[in-house]
Amino acid sequence: MVGRHANKVVASIEEALAPLTDGMTILCGGFGLSGNPEALIKGVVARGVKDLTLVSNNAGNMGKGLALWLKAGIVKKVICSYIGGNEDLHTRMASGEVKVEITPQGTLAERLRAAGAGIPAFYTPTGVGTVVEEGKETKEIDGRRYILERALPGDVALVRANRADRFGNLRFWRTGRNFNPVMATAAKLSIVECDQLVDNGAISPDDVHLAGIFVHRIVHVAEHENAFEFRTVRKRP
Repeated sequence: MVGRHANKVVASIEEALAPLTDGMTILCGGFGLSGNPEALIKGVVARGVKDLTLVSNNAGNMGKGLALWLKAGIVKKVICSYIGGNEDLHTRMASGEVKVEITPQGTLAERLRAAGAGIPAFYTPTGVGTVVEEGKETKEIDGRRYILERALPGDVALVRANRADRFGNLRFWRTGRNFNPVMATAAKLSIVECDQLVDNGAISPDDVHLAGIFVHRIVHVAEHENAFEFRTVRKRP
């Protein structure tokens, strides 16, 4: 049993990622390049694991973020909702090097949420009559057809938080929250990379975005690139 004063902080990225092995399903937070666990992403490449199934909104962009995994050739399958301008994924999908499963964004989020809540599957109207429906069970409810979508659990979740205490209570920074909390709940092991590390009790209970019960390892990383995909600023008249 983990006490409320437990310290889940580890000393390095290498120690945090020690449980990773070949063939795992990795859930990685981030939306585009926002909220990416940058140091953990690089650390996975350095660890040398391969044949990974990656669950991510868009698997990196502009050669950054999770594109590093694609370039390193350690991913066999990507489950995502958006490819967009990710040439690293486009080319590997076209060549057959990486299998890609496209899932509507809301459905992806709900599959992860369901996994964290212990719900094995759910019905949704999203994708009915499209390629999303192919090979899936459907059911008519009150005169409308629905697709059965299955929960999407992971072996490991890589999470980026703005602030963490030593027990793992987390607070995220604005849009950097995105998929991070729900992925933490859906994985057997959640590893958090935090910008700020504070003592237990320093985060008000009302300010906790994700409870520490879902977090297993924490590594403090103070410096990040925080790359922008498209920086837009207001021009003076």
